[in-house]
Amino acid sequence: MHALVVVAHPNSGSFSHAVANHIGQGIEDAGPEHSFELADLSEEGFDPRFNQDDIAAFEMRAPFPDDVLAEQRRIDAADTLVLVFPIYWWSMPAILKGWIDRVFSNGWAYEDIDGEKVIKKLNHLKVHLVAIGGAGLGTFARHGYFGAMNLQIHQGIFDYCGIEVATSELMLLADGNDPAEHLKKARNIGAAIPAKVTRPELEMAG
Repeated sequence: MHALVVVAHPNSGSFSHAVANHIGQGIEDAGPEHSFELADLSEEGFDPRFNQDDIAAFEMRAPFPDDVLAEQRRIDAADTLVLVFPIYWWSMPAILKGWIDRVFSNGWAYEDIDGEKVIKKLNHLKVHLVAIGGAGLGTFARHGYFGAMNLQIHQGIFDYCGIEVATSELMLLADGNDPAEHLKKARNIGAAIPAKVTRPELEMAG
């Protein structure tokens, strides 16, 4: 099993990066046949701006830009996705949203047939979401963050493309939470990911 772990934080020494790396270590703990690639969007300089070339590709008048194709190839090579991101304004950082805007485009992630029918093209993928928050649990619960995340991210993005949200975690650094415990949990999340991946060829073999 190979996972693409995507982290969206401008500081390579961030807690988000630590969580992403611990998830990767957990994946490798599950056995030598399991691996991960860390996609550090900020470090790699991914351009999140949806431009004219992206519009042409979205309208299927031109091929995808080279940087988008490179990201799609990385996803195609993975059995599962893991997205690790800090919560900015009750959502994900702009660089991650732009990565989704540009990479999960019409013709590759889904196909819009004359605005009447949508073909979901990423049914083989699962995604694991780990959001890092600075507020306390009471604040998030009181203001309906969990419902907003389900609507905006689970349904609005991944379900539209046919991707199952296998797990969705919220790690909070407030309320006296111990960062070390979160990192331990991140490693356990990674170790459990391979068991959640179903490969079609294994189903056929069984």
